[in-house]
Amino acid sequence: MTTPNPYAHRTAKHFDGIRYDEALIQKYNRQGPRYTSYPTALEFALIESGVEASILAKRDPSVPLSLYIHIPFCHHLCYYCGCNKIITKKNSDAGDYLTYLFAEIRHKKSLLRGQSVVKQLHLGGGTPTFLSDDELSALWQFLQEEFIFADDGDFSIEIDPRELRPTTLKLLRDLGFNRLSFGVQDLDQKVQIAVNRVQPLELIQSVMQEAQALGFVSTNIDLIYGLPHQTPKSMDLTIQEIIKLSPDRLSVFNYAHLPDRFLAQKRIREADLPSPADKLAMFGNIITALGQAGYQYIGIDHFAKPDDAMAMAQRRGELHRNFQGYAILGECDLLGFGVSAISQIGEHILQNPTALAHYQDAIKSSALPAVKHIQSDAKDALRRHVIMNLLCHDYMSFQDLHQKFGIDPKEYFANEIMSLQDMAKDGLVQIDDDGITILPKGRILGRSIAMVFDEYLGKKHANRFSKVI
Repeated sequence: MTTPNPYAHRTAKHFDGIRYDEALIQKYNRQGPRYTSYPTALEFALIESGVEASILAKRDPSVPLSLYIHIPFCHHLCYYCGCNKIITKKNSDAGDYLTYLFAEIRHKKSLLRGQSVVKQLHLGGGTPTFLSDDELSALWQFLQEEFIFADDGDFSIEIDPRELRPTTLKLLRDLGFNRLSFGVQDLDQKVQIAVNRVQPLELIQSVMQEAQALGFVSTNIDLIYGLPHQTPKSMDLTIQEIIKLSPDRLSVFNYAHLPDRFLAQKRIREADLPSPADKLAMFGNIITALGQAGYQYIGIDHFAKPDDAMAMAQRRGELHRNFQGYAILGECDLLGFGVSAISQIGEHILQNPTALAHYQDAIKSSALPAVKHIQSDAKDALRRHVIMNLLCHDYMSFQDLHQKFGIDPKEYFANEIMSLQDMAKDGLVQIDDDGITILPKGRILGRSIAMVFDEYLGKKHANRFSKVI
């Protein structure tokens, strides 16, 4: 007999319900992780010799795969960007990089047992469409030769609309990509100039219309609030234009100004940044506008149409999170390839070098490239289960915890439940005999609620994370 999914009880009404309370946001708006993993990447240690090979060789082939390919190159520097990137005008750099990338993929693939099905593929960067059409085709063909891809898989790529050739979207669809993510950030020209990313609305309209005509299953648009010269009014205008474009999903990120960590941000004048009050107003207006337009709030900074696969997976209690963000196709092992790429295999998380030269040196010497590693234990697995279910489903079932981990949740998490009492009094969460439910006023503060269960947070990570809102 199949055990009912305790997270499938969430109704459409629950996911439509979201309350924006500025006073509560100010009270609980803390710096914290985005929880694409637990433990987070800040817990990495230097990897010991032979560890990566052993992890790959012992991987269970019955577990499906998710592949991440990092293409670091960009023609232009966006001043807000905190991604691992290389600014270059030399298109030939891409061909050289693919040589190393293919060697890494071959090496890792040779160590895997059996044949696993790839359910998810994501090309990120940088700018993946820095690659020429021929290079994109070569990469796709190479991956098809090395791996078995699911017929119903989720195959996505990040797109800079400024870097699209007239032939590229059709090529991507013909190859088999079915989901696109467009980096837009803001439509106001003054803001675009301030962050060095000028792209007129007409360009965004054109690429979105083409993508929809080509039959991509899902299109996503990335936006950022908190950029220089943004105001609640200017952001309202951007959101209204984006709604007209009718993307299936939206990612609305909070800009974290950390110029000491990301040197490009030193080009942004702090005096030009919106006030904290204006930032809160922007996010509140965004939530209202997208809700009125029919979008379902997924969590953290993601929204989706109710008939999009992500929204449906959430209502079924089958949504997950990994280093690619929210994922719809269940638990997979993540294999990351390329400079800075992260892999997550079972209880192991590994990261490649963040410097291109170090990555290339490892491949040249026929070594596996990972330089950092962490292995989570049973206690981590338990806390990860709690955190991910709170962030994906706004709920943590005590019965589920007892069945999966053999604990009395109320006793095991007595301190955490005590720490949640203020949030419960403020109407953010409900704690009862069944479990912990995040209420409408608490949904946009999910990260703050999840942080209560994070054993690693402390002073050593101060100022390493963005604020929740």
